[in-house]
Amino acid sequence: MYNNKRLVVSLGFLFNSFLYFSYADPGQSCSNTSSYVGFQSDFTMVQHQLRGVLTIIDDCSFRVSEFDMLSGADVRWWGALYPDFGNFTNGFVISNHKLHDTYKNASFVVRLFENVTWDRIQVLSVWDLPTASDFGHIIFSNKSALSPGLAPSPSNNDTALEEGKKGILPAPTMFDNCKKLSKNYRIRWSLSVKNDFIEIGLEAATGVQNYMAFGWARRHYGDELMKGADVAVTGFTEEGLPFADDFFITKYSECMIDKDGTASGVCPDTVYEGNDTVGLVNNTILIYGHRMDGVSFVRYRRPLVSVDKKYDLPVDRAANMSVIWALGLMRPPDALRPFYLPQYHGGLRYVSYGHLVLNVSEQVNDCLGPLDAEDKEDQDLIIADANVPLIVSAGPAIHYPNPPNPSKVLYINKKEAPVLRVERGVPVKFSVQAGHDVALYITSDLMGGNATLRNETETIYAGGPEAEGVLASPKELVWEPDRNTPDQVYYQSLYQEKMGWKIQVVDGGISDMYNNSVVLDDQQVTFFWTLGKDSISIAARAEKKSGYIAIGFGSGMKHSFAYVGWVDEISKGHVNSYWIDGKDASSVHPTNENLTNVRFKSENGIITFEFTRPLRPKCIHEGWPECNNIIDPTSPLQVIWAIGSQWSDNYLSEKNMHSDTSNRPVRVLLMRGSAEAEQDLRPVLAVHGFMMLLAWGILLPCGILAARYLKHVKGDGWYLIHVYLQYSGLAIVLLGLIFAVAELRGFYVSSLHVKFGLTAIFLACAQPVNASMRPKRPANGEEVSSKRLIWEYLHIIVGRGALIVGIAALFSGLKQLRERYGSEDFSGYSGALLVWFLIGLLVVMYLEHRERHRRRDRAFGRSNWVLGNIAEEDSVDLLTPTRAAQKALQQSGRMEVQLEPLNRS
Repeated sequence: MYNNKRLVVSLGFLFNSFLYFSYADPGQSCSNTSSYVGFQSDFTMVQHQLRGVLTIIDDCSFRVSEFDMLSGADVRWWGALYPDFGNFTNGFVISNHKLHDTYKNASFVVRLFENVTWDRIQVLSVWDLPTASDFGHIIFSNKSALSPGLAPSPSNNDTALEEGKKGILPAPTMFDNCKKLSKNYRIRWSLSVKNDFIEIGLEAATGVQNYMAFGWARRHYGDELMKGADVAVTGFTEEGLPFADDFFITKYSECMIDKDGTASGVCPDTVYEGNDTVGLVNNTILIYGHRMDGVSFVRYRRPLVSVDKKYDLPVDRAANMSVIWALGLMRPPDALRPFYLPQYHGGLRYVSYGHLVLNVSEQVNDCLGPLDAEDKEDQDLIIADANVPLIVSAGPAIHYPNPPNPSKVLYINKKEAPVLRVERGVPVKFSVQAGHDVALYITSDLMGGNATLRNETETIYAGGPEAEGVLASPKELVWEPDRNTPDQVYYQSLYQEKMGWKIQVVDGGISDMYNNSVVLDDQQVTFFWTLGKDSISIAARAEKKSGYIAIGFGSGMKHSFAYVGWVDEISKGHVNSYWIDGKDASSVHPTNENLTNVRFKSENGIITFEFTRPLRPKCIHEGWPECNNIIDPTSPLQVIWAIGSQWSDNYLSEKNMHSDTSNRPVRVLLMRGSAEAEQDLRPVLAVHGFMMLLAWGILLPCGILAARYLKHVKGDGWYLIHVYLQYSGLAIVLLGLIFAVAELRGFYVSSLHVKFGLTAIFLACAQPVNASMRPKRPANGEEVSSKRLIWEYLHIIVGRGALIVGIAALFSGLKQLRERYGSEDFSGYSGALLVWFLIGLLVVMYLEHRERHRRRDRAFGRSNWVLGNIAEEDSVDLLTPTRAAQKALQQSGRMEVQLEPLNRS
């Protein structure tokens, strides 16, 4: 019976070969000189539930039939010279035929590249290029030893039903028949009449801790088919090893052993009879088993007629017989019951258990396509703990999840290549003790081993050459994934490819991913942020259900920049930015702002969105609104919010308007990580502004005016007034600076106001230093030294420059307050300040006019006799022509009598 299906396959092969050669292009015909022509073998399943039969047609083509496979990323036909890890991974694509779908019992012909011959291929594989992953393969020479990365070699002579052509044995996943028991459970079998046994394969997309049971019932019909049934229970031990045991059912209960040693329930045959040392009771023989892609597969053999007449039922190969099956959890061994026992299956009939009538001689194949488990990850999962380091070591490859692989792979906490799960914002500690030849690093590249050596690019998140150590001297590596870390990265060795495996990066509490968070007005929206060097990462989460959430930067909806996250009609999330210049739908305009690392999540109507943007957007076109959307971390950021039931990116209407909004802005202090409610003006900043106005608007200008226009007063009164006013103004300036630094919790030079202010303060502080270095004033009749002359010019220029820059700082400060606080009052303050300085300018013009008249009167006098050298005094203007005349008089060295005419009225 086993050969029937092979006969059908061979006839189909001959027919398709006839069609192939009949319609082939004569110019593309191939020779048949290779010794491999006619070779036929089953594929060895490695991943993606791959099954099939390969037949070599001629020197340049082969046929694949009964082909099953779950789809991959970029799957190709792959050839290698030898099956060891190095040769396998350095193999080559042998055909332009791509395997891009899920295949269900498919048949097709594959043509080799012109430069590929069969003598260059010892291993033919179905290969996924992005992951360098072997889905299944055929080894043409059974003399080659398999590497640890390949699946076990096909069955030996004791387990195979029949040898295939060229001495290659069939892979243990292929059978003559397949019957669908439920959506996720199948039975496959092949009957050997000659040898009087049947080989059965149980296959289910079920949990790794679940059993698969199948067997024959005593009756054809009835409600209690399980009682007296002879079943095989299969599964996997806690170490991942397959097992298949012969069970007998006496009643509907788990296996129980009474005090007198009597067993009852669903128990192994050996429990009823004691130790079965000669194999007379346990007649179920394990052939093969694997756990791949979330699917359990166990192959076992049992005789059609057993020598055990008490607990085994004879199988009539020509009769319709009732069979039962079940899926459920297993109980692992303990001190009282040292064997794996099935628990009550529970669940629904024909989902978790069932029965049917089966004739094993009939040809059946209703299993179309591979089983596709929802959860394909069978590897151990380790969840990182911030307080407990992960022990990284190296060990032999046994169940590496991405074959082929080297013989030595990475272990974490003594588990072979587990999936590691970490949370963003939570540090992960590694204690690396895998040897000096293993340097751990976290990379974006699946294969590792330094991608640059393969001319590939990768992003390294942590680790490197220095992250190596041994048990006696481990190396500690700390890595903190952030919100920009991809959802999946890999831990690998820098010196060897494919030693590690996946890291799942998940969002824990969103607060862990951001350095700061505040609750905005009315406690409806939470605002999160993390400042970078030139960017800021922002998140917003609504605290109640909504269709969209919007946050805006500004004191109100009008003239603000908004960021909106919403769910569309097909439940897809979106995040976009807008400029709002009015209070209706037509005033909301999309922008071209560059948002990166955008994420959106909606859970039960609670919306959270995230993005990263530059602090100062790159302005591509002058005049675009987003050019003005600058975030200054040193200044408070006014944030408002709105939520509603519906948003549309294309056609906004009044329906898109908010259903709930913040009542007032909240000023977020980005550098301090806090927020405060909107006020007219923060008191400390108000005091800072008043002190600066008092200093730069009154005291310092008046001190300069005293030195300019009061020198004609007898004595040194002008000098005392000048000094007292200047020192008072400078003291108030420094005190106001201290208030501002204390309020902002830092000293940040970023805004124009701060730059103007610091420049003015520097120039003002330079004046007392300059005054202390003043050269001695020349006595009457002495020539003014060059040092004195330079000092006088420097003192005047620096003082007047400080005043001009200080006034600019006052205006820029009011402008910054107006931009950040949005109050129209600040425009009035700027106007008032401008009026004040205009009045001051008029006063200076009037005083300058009076001073010039006074000096002219002194030069010519009113019927006065002027005798001798004119005394040198600081009231002389360095910039007037009379200075040169006076100098000439001093240089003459002669006593002169100047006669001045009397002015006549």
